[in-house]
Amino acid sequence: MSGTNNAKTTTRVVSTIAELRGLLAERRAGGASVALVPTMGALHDGHLALVARARELADVVVVSIFVNPLQFGPSEDLDRYPRTLDADVAALAPLGVEFVFAPSAAEMYPDGPSSTRVVAGEVGGLYEGASRPGHFDGMLTVVAKLFNIVQPEVAVFGQKDAQQVFLVRRMVRDFDLPLALEIVTTVRESDGLALSSRNRFLDDAERQTALVLSEALAAASEAAVDGPAEALAEAAGAFGDHDGVELDYFVIVDPETFLPVTGDATGSAFALVAARVGKTRLIDNRVLELG
Repeated sequence: MSGTNNAKTTTRVVSTIAELRGLLAERRAGGASVALVPTMGALHDGHLALVARARELADVVVVSIFVNPLQFGPSEDLDRYPRTLDADVAALAPLGVEFVFAPSAAEMYPDGPSSTRVVAGEVGGLYEGASRPGHFDGMLTVVAKLFNIVQPEVAVFGQKDAQQVFLVRRMVRDFDLPLALEIVTTVRESDGLALSSRNRFLDDAERQTALVLSEALAAASEAAVDGPAEALAEAAGAFGDHDGVELDYFVIVDPETFLPVTGDATGSAFALVAARVGKTRLIDNRVLELG
């Protein structure tokens, strides 16, 4: 698969499954390959990095923009989540995105919330899943639907949502889905804050406080040579120096199982963190080398 980056591409917004399938069938008839970048919109430079990578991998890029109600709990920010379709399309057009798939909830779930769902299993109930019950079942269900609708040769995700990436990769493997996954490194601000659509909810003081997430990950990384316990202790110390932030979890997990590492673990691991800064919940992660 290789992208065709020279020709001028017109970006078309598509709102129905039938229309998108028809358009993609026409492009495939001409031999084009397809990449999918699933998003919930409110795009930032992190999303655009995924799109740029997708453009390198395939002839046709589809960006889905859908705020999926299945992955929001009753007390979460579904209504508050930013919806900026016009601005998103304007940002995508210069990057050569051919189709923006922006369905309504009624298009994706015509009979209401789907009763048939992909179950994320044990890992889906940990970390983000413990704080947001059912979130990963809803996420995997909509991703499976998007994979079936678009049938891409490759789908591109960001490493910032590490638990999501692990679960999607496992679903693709377990269901023998005929596509490749491409994972793009987290894009950060110059001071280390991971880009997120929710960052726009932070005021100036909260924006400064939010740096504690990346600072705690850096502290854990420096201490990782001494083992998981030292890494966790240093991360906890970083949070102890800050007011206005409520830590949800900081955990070190095995990248193969996504379960917490043992005390004597060595080698590569993921440090995952989630915290609430003001009213805004943020997540981040980093690769550690233990021992």
